[in-house]
Amino acid sequence: METLAKSRMEVLLVLVAASTALFAQSRGPDKPQDPRSALDARQIVGLSVAATERSWRARDHYTYMERDEDRRLDSLGQLKSEDVDVTRMILVNGARFEQLMEHNGQPPSGKEQRKNDEDLDKLKHETPVEQTARLTKDQENRSFLRDLLEAFDFHLIGEETVGGRPAYVLEATPHPGYRAHGKYGKMFSKVEGKLWVDKQDFGWIKVDGEVTQSFSMGLFVARVQRGSHIIMEQTCVGDAVWVPKRLEMRASARILFLKSLDIERILTYSDYRVTTDGSYSVSR
Repeated sequence: METLAKSRMEVLLVLVAASTALFAQSRGPDKPQDPRSALDARQIVGLSVAATERSWRARDHYTYMERDEDRRLDSLGQLKSEDVDVTRMILVNGARFEQLMEHNGQPPSGKEQRKNDEDLDKLKHETPVEQTARLTKDQENRSFLRDLLEAFDFHLIGEETVGGRPAYVLEATPHPGYRAHGKYGKMFSKVEGKLWVDKQDFGWIKVDGEVTQSFSMGLFVARVQRGSHIIMEQTCVGDAVWVPKRLEMRASARILFLKSLDIERILTYSDYRVTTDGSYSVSR
């Protein structure tokens, strides 16, 4: 897991969190409800799919700050080591770029700053072919939403107020007989959890998921162990756009079937701002 790139790890965290409590068919009839005043699980999920896709598209036009706390724990759960990065996420040529601001409370070292500048310059001068490849990869990373429609069953278990907003609470379990397809399908049958959906605009307020069966990621580089737990919280920045606020993972993993790691990863997001991304253009 230590060999995974930071950005790839963030994608994985979001995917696992989302896949624990997202879009599926209702696994059975809910308790009788007044159709004039309530929606069933299938309707809520369908509306949430559309709302999530809209929020993802809108988020592509925001800059924001990210604080990444990456902790390694010993067998007793005590802290062994910690790295904290603060980055500003900016947009260059329509791509999100991680601009390192601090590492463990200090400005970037000369080596870190040179690497940051080199990566930024490369993105500024991205060729049309490179841009196409990047966009294709982004689309693949988001395509898991369509797979989730088949992978999970949902049950509406109640309503709660979260962060001052009324929400539907849904329980998600893997759909029996689901055959994995797509890049991330193999993990879907190994996670379950709950999803809190805003009653007003159907954005995700909170996701709470747990790994029920261990699974491998990467080319057998790491195996995420049963009991790993993920919580994702989101906030509305206006116009029914929901964005991540906090993502927390407590996980056990085995690297190359030899080294065991207990990991605590906390990502917090702030200072969301709309940008026109007008500074740079694709090289011709």
